[in-house]
Amino acid sequence: MSSRHLPRVIGQRGKTQAEIERENFEKTQTVAINKAINAQETPVKEKHLRNTILGTFTDHGGGLFWHVTTRQMQLQGNPILCWKFCHVLHKLLREGHRNVFVDSQKFRTFLDELGKLWRHLKDGYGRLIAAYTKLLNQKLTFHKKYPNIPGNLLMTDELFSRICGSDVNTYFEISVDMLDYMDEVLALQEQVYGSMDRSRANSMTNSGQCRLAPLILCIQDSCQLYDYIVKSLFKLHSSLPGDTLAGHRDRFLDQYKKLKEFYFQSSNLQYFKNLVQVPLLPDEPPNFLIQSDFNKHVKPVAVVPTEPEPEPERDSITPEPEVVADLIDTSEDRFDAAFGSQQENFNFNGGPPEFDERDLMIERLTKEIHELRAELERVKTEDQRVITSLRDDISKLEKILSELRLSADKALQDNEKLKSELGEAQIHVGAAGRLLESEKLSKGNEEKFKKMKDVYHKLRDEHVNLLRQHADVNKKVQADQKVLAEKEQIIKDNEAQMVRLEEERQVIQDSLQKTSNEITQELAATTAKNTDLEQAKQELEGQVKLLQDSESKLEADLQTTRTSLETTESQLQETVKEKEVLDTELSNQIAGLRGDLDTLRSEKQAREQDLQAQIQTLTASLADTEMNKSQTENDLNQQLSALRQKMEQLMADKQSSETRLNSDLDSLHKNLLSKSIAEGRAFIQDALDQFHNPTFTSVRCTAEFLLLRGEPVISTLQKLQSSTNGYFADKKDLAELVENITKFSHHLGDCVIHGIATSQATAEIEAGHDLANTCRTTGESGLAVLAAVEKGGSVASEVSTCINEIKRLMTLTEDLVPKTDDMKTEQIGDMLDSEMAQTSRAIEEAASKIQEMLQKTRADTTGVKLEVNERILDACTDLMKCIKILVEKSRDLQHEIVSQGRGTHTAKEFYKKNHRWTEGFLSAAKAVGWGATTLMQAADKVINGEGKLEELIVCSQEIAASTAQLVVSSRVKAKRSSQALTNVQDASKNVSRATGHVVASVKSGVQIIEDQSLMDFSHLSLIQTKKQEMDSQVRVLELERELENERQKMSTLRKQHYQLAAESEGVEQS
Repeated sequence: MSSRHLPRVIGQRGKTQAEIERENFEKTQTVAINKAINAQETPVKEKHLRNTILGTFTDHGGGLFWHVTTRQMQLQGNPILCWKFCHVLHKLLREGHRNVFVDSQKFRTFLDELGKLWRHLKDGYGRLIAAYTKLLNQKLTFHKKYPNIPGNLLMTDELFSRICGSDVNTYFEISVDMLDYMDEVLALQEQVYGSMDRSRANSMTNSGQCRLAPLILCIQDSCQLYDYIVKSLFKLHSSLPGDTLAGHRDRFLDQYKKLKEFYFQSSNLQYFKNLVQVPLLPDEPPNFLIQSDFNKHVKPVAVVPTEPEPEPERDSITPEPEVVADLIDTSEDRFDAAFGSQQENFNFNGGPPEFDERDLMIERLTKEIHELRAELERVKTEDQRVITSLRDDISKLEKILSELRLSADKALQDNEKLKSELGEAQIHVGAAGRLLESEKLSKGNEEKFKKMKDVYHKLRDEHVNLLRQHADVNKKVQADQKVLAEKEQIIKDNEAQMVRLEEERQVIQDSLQKTSNEITQELAATTAKNTDLEQAKQELEGQVKLLQDSESKLEADLQTTRTSLETTESQLQETVKEKEVLDTELSNQIAGLRGDLDTLRSEKQAREQDLQAQIQTLTASLADTEMNKSQTENDLNQQLSALRQKMEQLMADKQSSETRLNSDLDSLHKNLLSKSIAEGRAFIQDALDQFHNPTFTSVRCTAEFLLLRGEPVISTLQKLQSSTNGYFADKKDLAELVENITKFSHHLGDCVIHGIATSQATAEIEAGHDLANTCRTTGESGLAVLAAVEKGGSVASEVSTCINEIKRLMTLTEDLVPKTDDMKTEQIGDMLDSEMAQTSRAIEEAASKIQEMLQKTRADTTGVKLEVNERILDACTDLMKCIKILVEKSRDLQHEIVSQGRGTHTAKEFYKKNHRWTEGFLSAAKAVGWGATTLMQAADKVINGEGKLEELIVCSQEIAASTAQLVVSSRVKAKRSSQALTNVQDASKNVSRATGHVVASVKSGVQIIEDQSLMDFSHLSLIQTKKQEMDSQVRVLELERELENERQKMSTLRKQHYQLAAESEGVEQS
């Protein structure tokens, strides 16, 4: 066995060549990644970035990069390391292999956690890393959603149109995603510039450059995003109304201002001067509402200049391969001579080769050949178009020449005819008619001559234009020949480059022949590449021959065109000569005819003078008549025009007035409607605000009264719906709509307020909460109805929701009303009449009893006590009289309500139908009777010295409350214009006034008694005074203890009262 077949590395014996190459590749990539991402506060070096990017193409993805960074680097412990990691990842996503996106999707959670970790570090790189991770996550999300868009965002308009398709929704969605992407880019640059310290971390320091380096990628991304956001928004505005895209425009304008400031700030930094050419945005943002502004849009381009390859460094940590002495000569001089000096960039494995300058040159030459072919086709097409145009012009000229020949023949025939007619005219000189006809014919000949002259001038002008076009065609041919010459020079240069490439290939081939058989086998791909180069060279030579053949063919076509043009010019010159001869003959004939015409005209004038005298008289009379007629017509026309102008002015004024009045009326309608809705909304909102009003918690209301207040709400809501539909249909009946809005809002607000009061008065806490929540939702649904009315259109859904809430409120309220059985409903009318009679009797008995007590106290008492008792009993007597009058007036109002509301039914049927109102009225009547009896009993106790004056105050206030309930119950069913209702209200005011008089009399009596009860202690001794003082202290303590006990007793009694009332209501409901 030959020694050249032995393995080169002793330590790697037993491994396959692919494993060795993979291990070397992983080592090299690990070193490049560690050098690119280090803890030094300096920008990432470009050569390490480039090696990392090339490694993704070799590895067909970013798996090795993520393995090294997540397993071997402490990204959570060093902010600079984490910042450089984000920069390198962004670079890989833009320029690395397309599978980097696929491998990076599963690390999005890792990026998110990394950003959350460093977000808490407010100083330094913490906020920057958080913003950068959000940008990277947004980029990964965007490219996952649109995988056809490359990582560097560079794509043609055709690709963008193919991605979006013809659906406007796709444009809408991709514009939103691009706006979100742009927001993250602008947020990162804002954080970077916000963290810059002008004194310590500017653009010329290592720390400042470390922070600013990723902004180059942000500038490149933002240019592409801005371009396609503008194109998407113009596309959307061409298909959707402007109001729909108002949010897009606002976001774009905000981003435009920030992006313009970002570009301006970056262009002024010295660090960016040699790294990137920052574009500038236009002074004004594009107006998407004007489609013509799209033509003014210029795509911003960030130019990153290509830098020369730096000299490769000799890395100290790069492992040196172990070699076996004297087996293979691996000296660097021979290896570099064969493969170049950049060993770390050479690829020995079977993966894709690295980029070579010769590949780029071949690709560029192929591209130029394609461009030359396209240019040649364009020149051919243009020449063919010119030739076709010239042929068309020649055919037109030939047609014109044939027409001119026909006209000339016709003119000769006319001249012969005129000559014969002139001969006849000389024979028949006296024929005046023939003379006139000859004169007409001569005039026709003159006109024909003028037309022929005009045709001649036109023909001459067209000939001149054709000559000029011929000169322009010659210039274009010369320019095309010059372009062809330049292209031939380019082809020659390409052939020279091909020769140079062939020489380089020969050198490489020679060097490859000197290496071992193993290297020859490894470089078989290079030989195949050389074969491809030879084939490409042959193809280029064939294309050059085709270009030369096309050039010769094009020159032949041009020569043919020149020949045809010269033939056309000769034909035109012959035509012009024939035309000149014809013009000479025609002028001679016309001169002879003019002489004959002069003779005939002199004879004609003699005859015309005889007729002229007769014609003058007729002409004078006719002129006078025509003058008068014209004057009259002018006057009439002036008057008619003035009237028309006036009528047009009046019509214009009428239209402008109608337009102005309609606009004023519309604005007035809108203002009135908005104010009425605002007033209604304020009323309902005020009712809802009572939930939070502490002073309203003491207000109480019965469930029966709430039902009465809630009945009109549904009817007014239905009227509001019908009036709303009618108004928005024809913009009429505004008064009815405003009225219904006012009624609905007031009824609903009243219902909500009484619902809150009823929920506070109920003994069942859960039912009260449900009722209060229903009141709140009912009020909110009413506000929704008003909002829908203000917006315009259909309000059916809001009205149905509000009706359902009101019905639910009424259902909850009905559950709180004490139920009566069927027998009580049937007998409720008789019960009401009997209860009213009993109330009247109780009031009369109480009044008579008070009179008896007054007479008794006058007989039994004297002095201050008599004065106090008389004053109190007189006030109670006046109160009883007022209550009696109120009961009588309420009974009259009751009879009026029954007579007006029952119709053809009986009174019992009316009471049965309105049993809820009857029950409320009955409850109020019972309360009034009970209050009168209680007041009489309290007064009797006070007179006999057994009661307290405060009991009279409580009883009088209870009577006032009961009478108020009686008045409200009466007012529910009564008409507002009823006189009986007015009488009841006046009687109620008198009861309130009498109640106040009773309370004042009691308080003044208490004051008088207290003043008289003061003792004179001047006669007491020291011991007696001390004893009475101690007795007073004992009495004070006893009274305080009794007061506390009474308060506890009253609280217990109230709880028991609430419980018994709830149980009784439950029994009645069951």
